[in-house]
Amino acid sequence: MNTSENKRSILIDSDSITIWDAITDPLILSEWYVPGSPWEIPNLRKGEKGTFTLMPSRHNSLTTKLYMPFTIQSIHPYKEFAIYLDEQQVMISFTVEIESKSTKVTINSAGFDQPLENLKALIEGNEIPHF
Repeated sequence: MNTSENKRSILIDSDSITIWDAITDPLILSEWYVPGSPWEIPNLRKGEKGTFTLMPSRHNSLTTKLYMPFTIQSIHPYKEFAIYLDEQQVMISFTVEIESKSTKVTINSAGFDQPLENLKALIEGNEIPHF
């Protein structure tokens, strides 16, 4: 089965180090990936546990915080970061590839256009479009 149709990518005018920090640093993640929803990543190593806390907002029907524990499945510095949402049984994987004058960030699933647009805006110094 070809899953490339399910992937989403975006080109960002920045280096892979800056992008890597944005997809692995919990403080930066909470700025662009569902802004205002905090991440806890105690150790950036394969097999380590963390938590993403989805906060109630106008974009969801939550009335209380939704804690989403995850396990780091794959970590290849400056190339790939993948987590497995334990209770939801969902894998989220980011890959980073250098293109000629920019960096391509790909997520393994459709439906992540808004977070990718937020990531691009944050790194390129623009206003984050999706809160």
